[in-house]
Amino acid sequence: MTYIRRQGLRIGAFILLLIAYLSSSILLELATKYAGTKVALAEQFIGAMLISIAVILVLYTWLYQRQLKRYNPRHFGHLPFNRQRIGQLLLLFLLMLVIQITWSQLIVHHFLPMPSNQSAVNDSVKQLPFWNSAYGVAVAPVFEEYLFRGFFFNFFFSKKSRWSNILGLLVSGLLFGYLHTLAFSVTTLFYASLGWLLAGTYLYFKDIRYSMALHFMNNLWAII
Repeated sequence: MTYIRRQGLRIGAFILLLIAYLSSSILLELATKYAGTKVALAEQFIGAMLISIAVILVLYTWLYQRQLKRYNPRHFGHLPFNRQRIGQLLLLFLLMLVIQITWSQLIVHHFLPMPSNQSAVNDSVKQLPFWNSAYGVAVAPVFEEYLFRGFFFNFFFSKKSRWSNILGLLVSGLLFGYLHTLAFSVTTLFYASLGWLLAGTYLYFKDIRYSMALHFMNNLWAII
């Protein structure tokens, strides 16, 4: 199999995994849309969303573990949580808070515009508070870390080298930022900076649960 064909297949597989994640978020959007007018229909969409989340979670976990068993030169796996690692994770969270607070102050003082996707998220939470909050805090961090850190590095930057780590981190963050804004702007760099921090966490701890935990804390803080 040629390199171009192999990379094409990997890109196609990544896109399909991304579509699977987006399908669950679309079901939540539909539930939110009908929450105030057609309650029974909204509840059906919520049920379909929960089923899709369960299926996608099983699929992602199985595929990720399968990839690591087949080729894992960086030795990604499960590292036990201890005081030192928890302390390091909290320091990374403080750094993420600094980024978030700095960005919010720039918005408050009208140096930067409010991200359009954040406005949409705020509106969704108002219409369907519990499910949108639960999805943003508990579901999105898991699926996005599997996608933008786990699968992304396994598919495209799996070699154990300094340049592979650096390029993988940069591209992962940029992709993460672009898919949150769907346009290149200053706001893209904000989300990209969060993506770079999450990718760095994944590569440093070599355990995807740590980047998931950091992503979870960030989203929880944003909602609170």
